[in-house]
Amino acid sequence: MEHVPPPAEELARLDRELAELDARRAQLLTRRTWLLAALRPPGPTAAPGWNPSGWGAPPGAPAQPWGYVPKRPSAPRGAQNVLLTLGGLLLTVAAVAFTLVSWGSMGIGGRSAVLAAVTLGALIAPAVLLRRGLAATAEALAALALVLTLLDVYAVHAVAAPDTDGLGFTAAASAVLAALWTAYGLALGTLRLPLPAAVVLAQWPLLFWAWAAGAPALVVGWALLATAVLDGAIALWGKGTGVRVTACVGGSAMGFSALMVGLALSTTASGPLGAVAPGALLLAAAAAALAGAWRAPRGFARTGGVVAGLAAVAAVGGVPAAALPDGWRVLAYLLCGLALIGVVRAGVPRDAARGVLAASGTVVAGALVWALPPLAAVLLGPGTLLSDVWAGSPEGFRSALGSTLPWSELAAAPVVLALVAGLLGAAYRWWPSVVRITAPLAAPRTADTGTPGAGVPGVPGAVGAAAPWPGWSGWSGWSGAGAGAGRRPSAATLRGVVGAGAVALGWGAFLLAGALLDVPYALAVAGETALVGGLLALAVRGTGSDRGATAVPVTALVAAVAGAVSVGVLSLASEGASYAVFGALAALFAGAAVRAGAEVPRAVFAVAAVVWGAVLTGLAGESLGLAPQETAPLVLVVPALTVLLGARLRRNPVAMPVELTGALGALVAVGLAVSDASFLALVLALCGVLAAGAAVRPERRPVAGYLAAALFVLATWVRLAASEVSFPEAYTLPVTVPALVIGVLRRRRDPEASSWTAYGPGLAATLLPSMAVAWTDTDWLRPLLMGVAALVITLLGARYRLQALLLLGGAVLALDGLHELAPYVVQVAGALPRWLPPALAGLLLLVVGATYEQRLREARRLRDALGRMR
Repeated sequence: MEHVPPPAEELARLDRELAELDARRAQLLTRRTWLLAALRPPGPTAAPGWNPSGWGAPPGAPAQPWGYVPKRPSAPRGAQNVLLTLGGLLLTVAAVAFTLVSWGSMGIGGRSAVLAAVTLGALIAPAVLLRRGLAATAEALAALALVLTLLDVYAVHAVAAPDTDGLGFTAAASAVLAALWTAYGLALGTLRLPLPAAVVLAQWPLLFWAWAAGAPALVVGWALLATAVLDGAIALWGKGTGVRVTACVGGSAMGFSALMVGLALSTTASGPLGAVAPGALLLAAAAAALAGAWRAPRGFARTGGVVAGLAAVAAVGGVPAAALPDGWRVLAYLLCGLALIGVVRAGVPRDAARGVLAASGTVVAGALVWALPPLAAVLLGPGTLLSDVWAGSPEGFRSALGSTLPWSELAAAPVVLALVAGLLGAAYRWWPSVVRITAPLAAPRTADTGTPGAGVPGVPGAVGAAAPWPGWSGWSGWSGAGAGAGRRPSAATLRGVVGAGAVALGWGAFLLAGALLDVPYALAVAGETALVGGLLALAVRGTGSDRGATAVPVTALVAAVAGAVSVGVLSLASEGASYAVFGALAALFAGAAVRAGAEVPRAVFAVAAVVWGAVLTGLAGESLGLAPQETAPLVLVVPALTVLLGARLRRNPVAMPVELTGALGALVAVGLAVSDASFLALVLALCGVLAAGAAVRPERRPVAGYLAAALFVLATWVRLAASEVSFPEAYTLPVTVPALVIGVLRRRRDPEASSWTAYGPGLAATLLPSMAVAWTDTDWLRPLLMGVAALVITLLGARYRLQALLLLGGAVLALDGLHELAPYVVQVAGALPRWLPPALAGLLLLVVGATYEQRLREARRLRDALGRMR
């Protein structure tokens, strides 16, 4: 009968067997790693160290603990390369010294024989060394041979052809050497240096030939372009990474130089005919870049597309631009840049087409940046009117801006903004068509087949150029090569961005048009106000749109607020214009707040309406000839309206922003009245009335109630100070006594009521003003009475556990005692040595630091005790 162990015993046995299997597997893996490392040849590619556990160590090696990683010996190849490099450098230095220094001590035959023999030996030696497997030595001698050929060329020019033009001889020599080194590198294909060196030498023949011939700049540009084209061909079809990288760097430098030559000649041409020849150079460069982008890898293809697009714009746009005035040339380039959008339907490979579209966007962005300074002048220029309000209506719009911009040279700025705004608006209107047309550029492509969508996880196998798969939004989804790429924004988001750009640029175009036409001042003010109304209508209309379309109303809202500020400042040149504009703005924003369908825009509209209303009240004080302090009570009209509106709105989300804006208006009124104590007391009292009115509402009572009490008390103090009252108790005690009686009755009816609510206002009404007067009183009677009263109040607070009495009485008692001791403290401080106060302060800090935890616990107990008081 077979014995079946209990489950617990069987489980323990299985765990032991699994642990033994894991240990055996780890040993086998360790042994396998060591064997792989032993089979690999020594060198920098050998596997990093091994971790034998004793049995897997090589013969004769001591066993090492688990996790031990032996230190790798320095690679012999590295030492060999260092030695070969130093040897090659020494031979090169010797060859240079021989050629430059010892050359003249030998005859012509000896010179030729020595150079020929050494150069021939240096060229033959690498072939022999390669057959014997000494590749590093062959590379070193090949480098020496390269230097020797350069010295040979120098020697030939110095002896055989000393009268030959240096640039022409250099051009011919570099061409011959490039051809020789190319043949040599191809014959000895294992060497890595000859072919890149040949590419470097190939950069100079055409350029030096053009300079030697005294060719014009255009011919030099063609020579640079031809060299860049040769480099591009080598970069695409060259042999080896070094050759391709060298050709790519050289082609970039030569191509950039050719483009700069063509662009300089095109922009400085005297007429359209003069711009044709440099345009042909730029157009040829664009064709070469596009041809390279057609066959280049992904990143290079996009770069080539960008270069091709920019060169094409400079080539085609430069011809009409040469016939236009300075202020209109940017428009020619902009139209050419917009024409590049046609690459979407041109059958260009996707990556190259994306580069061309990026070039188009770059041209458009450059044109918009060019139009920004005049737009900024229109928006910010009216700020100069703030220094002289109501000085009189200027004759034209430009005179109100105070700008010194050359407006005649910026005539195309509104046209540029309007053109781009129109195109963006059309794209926003017919967005589905845009998505369908651009689908081939947005569709993903796999690395193996190039089929859009093929092989991408979660994506159908093939996507037609005009038939996206269901649920695909055209721009959302995969951003490029495979699943590792990030996601693009959704189609709705991109559409919103396009619409927002159309709104912003269209608004800027209207503003600039008025400035460039220099319309009359009244027309400019009316037009900008109407434009603000249109933007508000657009913002209100879009507040109920879906999430993807929020960019349009948000942009319209921001533009409306910015335009309102600009036209409001612009209207300050005339009294009538100021009332008309700010009145219209208050009405427009108030109406927008009523019609808005979302909370945040509605709150912004309402806040702006309150601000414009407050400005109107300030303008009214200016019209009445009132001083700032006399205008302050008039400014409180708008805060009073916000309190009434808040009572009407109740818990509406708009109520809080509106009331806070009104509170800021009240703060402005207080600031206006600071210079006159009488008006300040009046304004503070009126603010207290407004706060008390807000405190009627239960949701505002916790804050507004205390604020009203504080404002009333502060108004009383200011009034007493303004009246130069030396005995404030005669005015404060008649208020304190009934207030305390009311507090006692309140506490009897509601024992849970806070002592601050019951007794705080009454005590503060007398204690604080009396303390302020006592602090400057030189007599002894008032401080004595204040100290006795504060002591009694403090003891009563401690006895009946009333927080307000304890804190107020204690604070006043401490201040009163400090006032009485201040003269003696000053005397003692003057008599003490200078070092004693810092020493006492340091000692105090040490004591407090040593007993920090105990002091912290005491502070917490004190806080808890105060918190338990009423």
